[in-house]
Amino acid sequence: MKKIAIVEDNPDNMLLAHTILEDDFEIAEYADGREALAGIRKNKPDLILLDISLPGMDGVEVLRHIRADETLSRLPVIAFSTHIMTEGREKFLNLGFNDCITKPIIDKNIFSDAVKRCLMVEDEYS
Repeated sequence: MKKIAIVEDNPDNMLLAHTILEDDFEIAEYADGREALAGIRKNKPDLILLDISLPGMDGVEVLRHIRADETLSRLPVIAFSTHIMTEGREKFLNLGFNDCITKPIIDKNIFSDAVKRCLMVEDEYS
């Protein structure tokens, strides 16, 4: 079973994402960037859903650490944020995210399709 790390500090958003994915994936949950980096290094997931606004270390900084780490750099990372609506999808793709999902999740199929797309790309590199 593929593993997905969800990095999200809002319990409602975490619960919704977890509920949508739990039947098909093993889920690891992290509430902040530092905790996520430690957990991801110990138990490497196949995909990371990463909120942008996190306490302590924001999602963009977490992504920089992931991309700089030779063992994690090729992991697909999806920006999972309300910032996508206001700042634009291209900004986050240019920062190195593989895809973007806007919160709140309105259509679970759009959410699931983005996850599956990124996992298919990851399989091509395996």
